[in-house]
Amino acid sequence: MICRRPDRRVSSAARWARIRYWGWRTGHQAITLVTGAPTLKDGAPAWEVGVRRVLLLNITYEPLTTVGLHRAVCLVLGEKAEVVHDDSGGTVLRSASIILATPSVIRLRRYIRVPYRSRVPLTRAALMRRDNYLCAYCGSAADTIDHVVPRSRGGAHVWENCVASCTRCNHRKADRLIEELGWKLRWDPHAPRGMHWRLIGAARDGDPQWATYLAATTAA
Repeated sequence: MICRRPDRRVSSAARWARIRYWGWRTGHQAITLVTGAPTLKDGAPAWEVGVRRVLLLNITYEPLTTVGLHRAVCLVLGEKAEVVHDDSGGTVLRSASIILATPSVIRLRRYIRVPYRSRVPLTRAALMRRDNYLCAYCGSAADTIDHVVPRSRGGAHVWENCVASCTRCNHRKADRLIEELGWKLRWDPHAPRGMHWRLIGAARDGDPQWATYLAATTAA
């Protein structure tokens, strides 16, 4: 991925409008994300565009996972996937020779068999998604993870003993048990199950157009 930052020598009035250019080289094409937004005198867009995710479907329209925009563009231009839905915001990708609508949902052109996992890998990102990015102790925004039974007291690093936590609660709890503090968990921690564990919390990240596909995985 090619990332170019604009020249820092800009006027004070335009200083708030600095932006990254996100570009990709796929074959001989160089793709750059733009928005059609107002531009500065040097041609730079007037606000930053965040890197987004794209929902990836199997050829059967079964949702598999989400991928970065860079990966999604490579799959489409490499003819390994096709665009099902364009970005609802109307953003486009431009190069010297083509203009491509930013994909929101793409579908693979051949079937991918998804291996069944009896146990979902425990990662920080997946745990945060499971707990909806909320602290299991106080309900505020979480920014770390905590072991309900501290490791120093024999607690295991497993789904059932890990929760999302805010820094304040994490520090207050330290190596004590919640019973010693008179605290209660707001929900019972459990291990995610099913084939679609990679989509935990995806509805909070994506385009509303994803809802139709994610509803089926929620019901499963």
